[in-house]
Amino acid sequence: MDLKGRLKIAFVIIIALPILMMGLSGKVIVEYLGVALQHTYDVDADTMQVITNPLRILNRVTREAYNQIKLWAIREPGKFEDIKNIEQMNAELSHKYSYLVLRKGDEVVYYGGKGELSDVSGLLPAFGEHNTDLDGGIYVGEKKPVLIKHQDFYFSDGSEGSIFIVTDVNVLMPQLKNSLIQIIVCMIVIIGITAVVLVIWLYRTIIRPLNTLKMATNEMRCGNLNYSISGDPADEIGQLCQDFDEMRQHMKELIEERLQYEQDSKELISNVSHDLKTPLTAIKGYAEGIIDGIADTPEKMEKYVKTIYTKANDMSALVDELAFFSKIDSNTVPYNFMVLDASEYFTDCIEELGLDMEVKNLNLDFANEIPQGTKVSADPEQLKRVINNIIGNSVKYMDKQEGKITVRLCDAGEDVQVELTDNGPGIAKKDLPYIFDRFYRADASRNSRKGGTGLGLAIAQKIIEEHGGRIWAQSEEGVGTSVHFTMPKLAGHKQMPPQVQEPKGRHIKGMKIKV
Repeated sequence: MDLKGRLKIAFVIIIALPILMMGLSGKVIVEYLGVALQHTYDVDADTMQVITNPLRILNRVTREAYNQIKLWAIREPGKFEDIKNIEQMNAELSHKYSYLVLRKGDEVVYYGGKGELSDVSGLLPAFGEHNTDLDGGIYVGEKKPVLIKHQDFYFSDGSEGSIFIVTDVNVLMPQLKNSLIQIIVCMIVIIGITAVVLVIWLYRTIIRPLNTLKMATNEMRCGNLNYSISGDPADEIGQLCQDFDEMRQHMKELIEERLQYEQDSKELISNVSHDLKTPLTAIKGYAEGIIDGIADTPEKMEKYVKTIYTKANDMSALVDELAFFSKIDSNTVPYNFMVLDASEYFTDCIEELGLDMEVKNLNLDFANEIPQGTKVSADPEQLKRVINNIIGNSVKYMDKQEGKITVRLCDAGEDVQVELTDNGPGIAKKDLPYIFDRFYRADASRNSRKGGTGLGLAIAQKIIEEHGGRIWAQSEEGVGTSVHFTMPKLAGHKQMPPQVQEPKGRHIKGMKIKV
């Protein structure tokens, strides 16, 4: 869930949860109040009416007794002179927190309350004074408020009489006050619960991820780039955590690449220094021999000059290889792609290499197993550099008296696959996964004697990848090494089925070609 959705839910919780919980708790409290009133006063009442107009409830409590008194006043006023009737009615009213007061003239002749008569005597209305706002009842008093209903009548002797029903309001008010306190307490508890729920929810969904992100930032600041964090991709903070972790991984990779590059650079400088020192020492030695007159015959002079020339060429090739790798590593090599017939191109390329193989006493075999007319899009110069680098490695490390290199052109579906196999010393399993890494040398001591920068296969891999293919190697120590690379076929060109023939007998010394 995104952050906007969480804020919406938080807003709904703040509004809806208190209202819902307050409604439920208020309903419970009011229903409890209603049951208490019914139990106390033996009267059914609307709960809202209890809260909004409690005096009407008290008025209703004594309505039946008051109606009876009005009937007596109209029809049988003599019943007010019978104390037993008055005491009986007073006993019934006592269960409803009410009592009777009977007055004759200005003198109270009966008082049914438990307190002092003086508490209510001054509150009783005079004869003929009525207030019908509450169905014949009036609310009077301050410290001890009461609800008074009264009825005037005449005694048998003609004197004025009044009978009063007095209800103690303090009995109901504490209940309402307690209910109000309960509602306020419930509101406070509900608000507290809502706040706790929101704090926990927001902490788990917002604050905790932010703290995790802060901790990860501190770890990165201290140099620990292995501290990984994760987040829910469905919300912004989770996405931020994921982006932060991707940034951490990227920084870690950059730093590792930088450290590796520095290590490779140191190794390269060391290798280049050694590789340049060897021919320079030879050139210097033979030049001194010429200067000192050691080359005192034409044969010796020719040998010294040829050696100087060969060593100078080695140095030039080394410098060229370093310059080219600098370009290819920065992606500044201009490629000139052309449509090539794969069979013709590789045949010509192998024929050119045959002369060098003759000098080095190596056999070069070529087998073409792809359909005639198979076209590829390639830069002929760069592709030739790939073949030269791979075969050059095979020649450099060949340890057999009868060295053999086989080039095989295969049909691999949508690709043309080239296999270059030698019977050299092979590569150890632990070194095989790294031979295409720049500056890597499987045997540093042996390679330092052989020369080279360790860039040949790295350059070949980069060129093949730029051609849309891939390159890999297989090797077995003591048996030989096989390097494979692929190139995508060019669609839209008609291809002829392959012509399987015996070797044509067309040989360049040291090379056998099978088309």
